[in-house]
Amino acid sequence: MVRAVRVHQTGGPEVLVYEAVEVPPPGRGEVQIRHTAIGLNFIDVYFRTGLYKAAGLPFVPGNEGAGVVEAVGPDVNDFHPGDRVAYAMAIGAYSEVRNVPAAVLLHLPAAIDDQTAAAMMLKGMTAQYLVRRTHHIKPGDVILVQAAAGGVGLILCQWAKHLGATVIGTVGSKDKAELALSHGCDEVILYRDEDFVHRVKEITAGKLCDVVYDGVGQATYPASLDCLKPLGLWVSFGNASGAIKNFDLLQLSQKGSLFATRPTLGTFVAKRHDLIATANDLFEAVLTGAVKIPVHQTYALKDVQKAHRDLESRKTTGSTLLLP
Repeated sequence: MVRAVRVHQTGGPEVLVYEAVEVPPPGRGEVQIRHTAIGLNFIDVYFRTGLYKAAGLPFVPGNEGAGVVEAVGPDVNDFHPGDRVAYAMAIGAYSEVRNVPAAVLLHLPAAIDDQTAAAMMLKGMTAQYLVRRTHHIKPGDVILVQAAAGGVGLILCQWAKHLGATVIGTVGSKDKAELALSHGCDEVILYRDEDFVHRVKEITAGKLCDVVYDGVGQATYPASLDCLKPLGLWVSFGNASGAIKNFDLLQLSQKGSLFATRPTLGTFVAKRHDLIATANDLFEAVLTGAVKIPVHQTYALKDVQKAHRDLESRKTTGSTLLLP
């Protein structure tokens, strides 16, 4: 028996139950790993609340982790006991030991430690597809990043700046503003104190942005659209403040023939070769120093309820880890 966190019914942080579970031997195409670090992400909240549907109840939440291979199942040839590995987008991470499909698992470079890996796989690969594939950032682009001091935000801002963009970020406090400025932002807007649309117009001298990256959702729609120049792109990639339920397609034409997309990492890494290419691009960005992975909070796995409360109340910045 090992310890894990399970959800027996969806709801608030109190439904996260730390308990003993049994992990069977890895099945065909599976790898059993012992976690050394587990990433905390807003997608975990979506599954916990029922906004995103798990396969059934009870389930173990969590979509990102790093650790060491303990055993491999039949038909697994690329992984062996003792290998250092990491993954994202495989629900079930909140556990000391788990079985993972080999198809989503990645070997870790020796120079990337386990905690950095667990903090960056989901958030870092999300940033990769946002700046490389959803919109290929190029020198001269002006972008707005909502929640710039968050886990994805800090990585996204650094990467976009490295690629030559002018980066404007919104944050909720002066401390977060300093953090965003030290991680790629050229300008920051305190959204609680300032009208971010008005400030974007001031900062850009009325020219507005080529792209708005919006992981906040309900609280920033439709104002995010007003930050875009004609033919600009609104990338709604998260729902931290709640899902958008009143999207009006006609607004895109009224506000300048705008483009809008609601991407998700799973689509961009569904094929093994795309997963490897995305991860390798992330590894290179980290290894060359273009992107630093800020781990600002760690919690024991048994304290997962507090971790979720802090995440939802905006007390966290950068990446957060759960430690088994």
